[in-house]
Amino acid sequence: MKVGILGSGDVGKALGKGFIAHGHEVKIGSREPQKLDAWAKENGAKASSGTFAEAAKFGELIVLATLGKAVENVIELSGKDAFDGKVVIDATNPLDNKPNQLPALYVGFDDSLGEQVQRWLPKAKVVKAFNTVGNAYMCDPKFPGGPPDMFIGGDDKEAKEKVSAICKDFGWGIVDLGGISASRYLEPMCMAWVLHGVVGGKWNHAFKFLRAE
Repeated sequence: MKVGILGSGDVGKALGKGFIAHGHEVKIGSREPQKLDAWAKENGAKASSGTFAEAAKFGELIVLATLGKAVENVIELSGKDAFDGKVVIDATNPLDNKPNQLPALYVGFDDSLGEQVQRWLPKAKVVKAFNTVGNAYMCDPKFPGGPPDMFIGGDDKEAKEKVSAICKDFGWGIVDLGGISASRYLEPMCMAWVLHGVVGGKWNHAFKFLRAE
């Protein structure tokens, strides 16, 4: 499968490396594609970089991995038509980072960035995923307590099945929280992940959903 990743930060690079490790072709989009030359060389023939528009057009599946406040602009730069009919993994969070303050969300709880993305891309099939864990553990996570769980939400059943299969390939259990409006709860879950890291001074944690027999 061809995967277009929009966002050249740590999240985009980590997910890109994961997709390549599982046999997919990846093109990462950036405002400055040349910054990714070393990443593409390191990850071999299945890795490439380009503009946002080139990555969106390339991808049979698209991953949004930008800063939350940049998402709308990146979608515009990519060209909305490039998303039509495609599954879009939204790994973003609406984080508002201010100096000398704990991070906060700039949207919620009667709306979410995930829902905004779906409204901006009405012909795409948006699935919220990969937003509740740090980039170091997004692909093939190893924890003493067993595989962690990826919480997802999206309106299209087949799109969620596709994203669930990807998450399972990457070593995750799946917890489906329903429609894209579940982003109203998934994005605050990111805050719980962040605050635990701030309090503990470590970023080596993930969520696991436990069920009684």
